[in-house]
Amino acid sequence: MKKLFFVSFVLLLAAPAVHGEDGAYIGVNIGTAMSSVPAPTQITTLLRSQNIRHVRLYDADPAMLAALSNTGIRVIVSVPNEQLLAIGNSNATAANWVARNVAAHFPAVNITAIAVGSEVLSAQPNAAPLLMPAMRYLQNALVAAALDRYIKISTPHSSSIILDSFPPSQAFFNRSLDNVLVPMLKFLQSTGSPLMLNVYPYYDYMRSNGVIPLDYALFRPLPPNKEAVDANTLLHYTNVFDAVVDAAYFAMAYLNVTNVPVMVTETGWPHKGDPSSEPDATSDNADTYNSNLIRHVMNSTGTPKHPGVAVPTYIYELYDEDTRPGSTSEKYWGLFDMNGVPAYTLHLTGSGVLLANDTTNQTYCVARDGADPKMLQAALDWACGPGKVDCSVLMQGQPCYDPDTVEAHATYAFNAYYHGMGMGSGTCYFSGVAVVTTTDPSHGSCVYSGKNATALMNGTSLAPSSNSTEGGSGAHRAFGDVSSLARIVSTALLFSVGLLLL
Repeated sequence: MKKLFFVSFVLLLAAPAVHGEDGAYIGVNIGTAMSSVPAPTQITTLLRSQNIRHVRLYDADPAMLAALSNTGIRVIVSVPNEQLLAIGNSNATAANWVARNVAAHFPAVNITAIAVGSEVLSAQPNAAPLLMPAMRYLQNALVAAALDRYIKISTPHSSSIILDSFPPSQAFFNRSLDNVLVPMLKFLQSTGSPLMLNVYPYYDYMRSNGVIPLDYALFRPLPPNKEAVDANTLLHYTNVFDAVVDAAYFAMAYLNVTNVPVMVTETGWPHKGDPSSEPDATSDNADTYNSNLIRHVMNSTGTPKHPGVAVPTYIYELYDEDTRPGSTSEKYWGLFDMNGVPAYTLHLTGSGVLLANDTTNQTYCVARDGADPKMLQAALDWACGPGKVDCSVLMQGQPCYDPDTVEAHATYAFNAYYHGMGMGSGTCYFSGVAVVTTTDPSHGSCVYSGKNATALMNGTSLAPSSNSTEGGSGAHRAFGDVSSLARIVSTALLFSVGLLLL
């Protein structure tokens, strides 16, 4: 349903029959239907400041790919629907598309998948016969370029192709689509690719005429007697999101496919709508849905059918799109407006480094997992020296000496500096070896400064956004005005997902 530019985090699945390569992660869509589209370098700056490590583009815009180069951010590029005709009719055209939009940028741009079209089976059914040829031709091109082991091919579907979706165990795909879906699922199976699915509990709720309670759609906690129970499996469902994902799993099983993971390529909640016809499109509901969604996904909660199996999920969307046609709410799905100002505040405590921009809860600056020890040591030396952090608590016999590792000591120093500088933009970077998190790193008697605490500082040495340990790496961190964008994004949002009763 949603299209154009899309940036995202992703969550992969892992279970006995269903599995994925990576742990839980979240993605964000970026649409470009705006009267003033941010420059690609501004988008990249925002992504990095929010610790968004997985993105999806609705096309393969070369300027955006250039901005993503050497950032390490994982990227899904897309074939727009209007290009399906040419690619689905010509192996050579598909090969040229891959050469121009994938091979030319890989591996500097960490492209992980190609999304072929968007909701083709429901939005453009006349193009359905071209979908599988296009996917096969693109796969052939990846194989020829020796990229097939790194890059997967799939196509995002609307959840409307699943019929009789509650109880999930009775779900099945629209049988009129079997001639496309059956070979497609076999293709996904053989290539180890996910079924991409767009899940919108907001629309399920709006169209249910009161059958689906708002609490189910928003992931709000429910008493056991209010949970939906699948009478066939006795599985309990507490939100629409899980029910739709499991409906997809059961629908695939109906076609004897049990080892293809589900990736949710779009989900979200609008924060504004027409008060008379869209009363539940509010900032409070968007915060509730998206915050709960992120926690649900990042905790690898899984679904009732596949508990503990991570579900890759992309949030729709990063920016509001003020020129989108349709109802008022169509313009207000963004976490930020086109200037990078948060549309509302998410509540992300305990969600780790992802979208750690919630100023209503405590935030901390910690050493990034996997950071180079030498760079950590250099940053630690700077913080305890020119950065004027009081590091006496890190001395032997003091509360924060143990564990005696560069990671632990750097985390204390980074956090003290971050809070001593008022959590200002660029004060938790340290050449890319530090990140903001909502998870308190305190342990034992070693208590870290939180959002409202005062860090121990020996002065007021302000580090530039690159800190003095960065040398020439400032350009690697971001492009454009880093300090102003980082300040703009210091308040962020989260989505949560609800449950389907139909």
